[in-house]
Amino acid sequence: MPSTPLIAPSILSADFSRLAEAVSLVEAAGADWIHIDVMDGHFVPNLTVGPPIVEAVRKVTTLPLDVHLMMTNPDAFIGEFADAGADVLTVHVEACSHLHRTLQSIKERNVKAGVTLNPATSVSTLEEVIHEADLILVMSVNPGFGGQTFIPACLEKISRIRQILNSGKNPGLLEVDGGINLHNAGSIIKAGADVLVSGSAIFGSDDFSITIQQMRTAGQTINV
Repeated sequence: MPSTPLIAPSILSADFSRLAEAVSLVEAAGADWIHIDVMDGHFVPNLTVGPPIVEAVRKVTTLPLDVHLMMTNPDAFIGEFADAGADVLTVHVEACSHLHRTLQSIKERNVKAGVTLNPATSVSTLEEVIHEADLILVMSVNPGFGGQTFIPACLEKISRIRQILNSGKNPGLLEVDGGINLHNAGSIIKAGADVLVSGSAIFGSDDFSITIQQMRTAGQTINV
């Protein structure tokens, strides 16, 4: 685990008419990663961006690009997103018939491979592949839209995955995405999260730098 959590602003909540500026501002404000949500309008009820946006963001930042594929058939696009500049490609266990092969395909392109669980998906689905994953992403809202409310029951899931990662000495990171703000970040960090994805709480704030710093240190000021 990192000594302090990594903060990954989600550009889903950024102003796309000024996307390059928004990415530059959160980088200057201390963001660790840039999170890019790819939605296909089928696996989730929304349609967002594709490889050209990832490529465009790659040109304006040196930060790692954390690309979350909310797609029915992510295997068909792994090569394109890798070529576009993704540093991490995360796929859903619910969408991959041959998850082990999908993770291997990502790694063969020198990209870190992540596995995502929806709120209703059991931790047990990770058992056979957790050793292959560089990152586990816990969705703390039902994916598809930004600005949703964090599902409190996900804290237990985060804790359970943290224990599994620690017991197996898996160096993979534990990421949480959905409804994260300054009110709940501390509890999420205490539960074991290494990476916090936040969209509206950061891009909707008056000062990106202060918000990112407060979110990063939230776990140091809460008792759970």
